[in-house]
Amino acid sequence: MLTICMLCFSVLMITQCQTKKQVQTTEKKEVIMELTNKEKVVALLNSFNTGDQTPISYINPTKYIQHNLGVADGLEGFGEAMKMAPPQGFKANVVRAFQDGDLVFTHTEYDFFGPKAAFDVFRFENGQIVEHWDNMTTITPPNPSGRTQFDGETSITDLDKTEANKQLVRNFVEEILMEGKMDNLTTFVNASNYKQHNSNVADGLDGLGAALAHMAENGLVMEYEKLHKVMGEGNFVLTLSEGKFGKGDHVAYYDLFRIENNQIVEHWDVIENIPAEADRKNSNGKF
Repeated sequence: MLTICMLCFSVLMITQCQTKKQVQTTEKKEVIMELTNKEKVVALLNSFNTGDQTPISYINPTKYIQHNLGVADGLEGFGEAMKMAPPQGFKANVVRAFQDGDLVFTHTEYDFFGPKAAFDVFRFENGQIVEHWDNMTTITPPNPSGRTQFDGETSITDLDKTEANKQLVRNFVEEILMEGKMDNLTTFVNASNYKQHNSNVADGLDGLGAALAHMAENGLVMEYEKLHKVMGEGNFVLTLSEGKFGKGDHVAYYDLFRIENNQIVEHWDVIENIPAEADRKNSNGKF
């Protein structure tokens, strides 16, 4: 009798362990299958290359606020833009991707009616994309230091310093770019190790100074008038600003900064003209 009881007990324990393992395995599979918001955005952009329709489900079909002023609002506007693709389709190579709360922002190389450099920002609600902003420009040859609009560091570090780095960059934009307090420049920028990816500017503070002098000599302006958004992940921070550029064109500035040891050490940007209201396909505004 004792042997039979022991046998029954062993079978019961084995069954319970197997059931527990199956539950754990199922839970683990569910965790693996659940994509982060960042992964959803990368999958959506990669679908330009693969034709996979699944990532379209990551966009909320009843609430999709579009801030690209050349595209109509809603999921229908997104669909209409996709219908305009050439026979070979659009292509996208996500070089960098970041997540800050309900926002995901990417640095992407596109083939979108020609080679383009772009930043995209997506806002999520309940696991779906409900809002989109972007800035796009034509890809140019390497700058005077031989840097492109995409190369440079990609590794995300210092996650514990995200908020401090965002504040550092906010202060830089407000004090240096908006208020023109150039005496404070070296407080924010590492003078000996500043890598520049702007198409027309060389590395270091000397490169920045030469570019600003050239603009002044030719009656060109670079004015930051309003800072709209600051978002970041670890050592990378993206800002969305509004101002004037060149001959006074109304533009959106998207600037990506990399921070190291509490100073800015690398910079990428995209500057895009903001179309007049009569030329816009939605009324949501650029920012």
